[in-house]
Amino acid sequence: MKWKSIVPLIVFVPLTSLAQKKVQDRPNIILFLVDDMGWQDTSLPFWTEKTPWNDLYETPNMERLASQGMMFTQAYACSVSSPSRVSLLTGMNAARHRVTNWTLEKNKTNDGKSSIIQPPEWNINGICQIPDIEHTYQVTSLAQVLKDNGYHTIHCGKAHFGAIDTPGESPYHLGFEVNIAGHAGGGLASYLGSENFGNKTNGQESPLQAIPGLDKYWGQDIFVTEALTLEAKKELNHAQRLEQPFFLYMAHYAIHIPIQKDMRFYPKYANKGMNEVEAAYASLIEGMDKSLGDLMDYLEANNLSDNTIILFMSDNGGLAATTRSGKLHTQNSPLNSGKGSAYEGGMREPMIVSWPGKVKAGSKCNEYLIIEDFYPSILEMAKVKSYKTIQPIDGKSFVPLLTESGNPSKGRKLYWNFPNIWGPSGPGIGATCSIRDGDWKLIYYYESGKKELFNISEDIGEVNDLSEKHADIVKSLSKDLGKHLRSVDAQRPSFIATGKPTPWPDEI
Repeated sequence: MKWKSIVPLIVFVPLTSLAQKKVQDRPNIILFLVDDMGWQDTSLPFWTEKTPWNDLYETPNMERLASQGMMFTQAYACSVSSPSRVSLLTGMNAARHRVTNWTLEKNKTNDGKSSIIQPPEWNINGICQIPDIEHTYQVTSLAQVLKDNGYHTIHCGKAHFGAIDTPGESPYHLGFEVNIAGHAGGGLASYLGSENFGNKTNGQESPLQAIPGLDKYWGQDIFVTEALTLEAKKELNHAQRLEQPFFLYMAHYAIHIPIQKDMRFYPKYANKGMNEVEAAYASLIEGMDKSLGDLMDYLEANNLSDNTIILFMSDNGGLAATTRSGKLHTQNSPLNSGKGSAYEGGMREPMIVSWPGKVKAGSKCNEYLIIEDFYPSILEMAKVKSYKTIQPIDGKSFVPLLTESGNPSKGRKLYWNFPNIWGPSGPGIGATCSIRDGDWKLIYYYESGKKELFNISEDIGEVNDLSEKHADIVKSLSKDLGKHLRSVDAQRPSFIATGKPTPWPDEI
């Protein structure tokens, strides 16, 4: 009998193929960040009831997104731009990364003036990816971690991570493979293509806030919100050809000042009887909302909706301060005050998350969270389980809130530190630090030593200061706040008269 050897058939699959399959199983992610959008700048009610502002503005695509996912009624950011954007990209609380005010020019502060206090030497140059750059914090960015784990990373719109002529001014240095119109500028010189988005062509120097990289639209009758959306969709086409999951950070310049008319929508609001400024502001809002809808339409047309997560957020509250013009561009009622303020109007934001197959459609979450939570949350959504960062991570994943599998907000305290002088005036605006613990919120003013205590669940407008009535709670929260600020090596102002630092909240 003739024996035959039996050799098992072994199929060798290259490790690279297995890794590629693992990458392709991951969801696409769009982080849609709006600039200076208040909690009430939408037709979608984030409160327990509709307000006149919800009836005034029209944001059908925010309503559409919420119908597919979860609304968050107590999502917090910082009260000004750069601190929020840095916290989002690093997972750190602003007290720790010390980019506590808005950045622009290298080694130049944008703090206002006071006759009583001097702001500390904060990180005026923002963040960067390398060490030993003065007045910066070295980090491993969210985009870098995603890129290292197989994501195609796209930045579109406003960056505002670092000052001019520092590494952090460029999104390329922070892990983005594509950068559309992102630079050090925190605002914009013009929304209008007919004005070259603020760029000069007559030999004069362009303003620092002129938007870069959209030259093809110069001289055209197009709004920058639309131009950015068109460019983002082109990059999504490219991303599909790469066969990688994509991370699109869609960071609109809207609805930041200057308040210019988006003529696609302005006449409608003027016909509602709104004054010129308010109608123009409403047109900025709806232009932003159209961009959201256009991206959602793109996903549907390209069969990407079922595997794409969309996160919607704003970087700080709507502008409701007294500016040089003396005009208010938005109100945030029932919240008190707006951008730059320690009150709810300065830091409570509209937030929505759509995650097909994971998040219940049309759901709502009333638990609180904060901007640095986006970092670990997005990485968990992207199935990135093991990663190392240069910086410590303060944020907590809100995925359990999305999947209704747990409550990371239970027993958690939120902290803010703004040892700076923003500039405009208004309620709650000043050098402050704050803590939120359950229903209670304590605000401490560095300049005066004043403390305010509010029960947010009963007094969302922060009208009734309960500090005298509940001295025990003030003392307890002051202790927690002071302990936290010291633990993260936070900064505080100094008195001009003596040169000594202002007291911590638990020292007064």
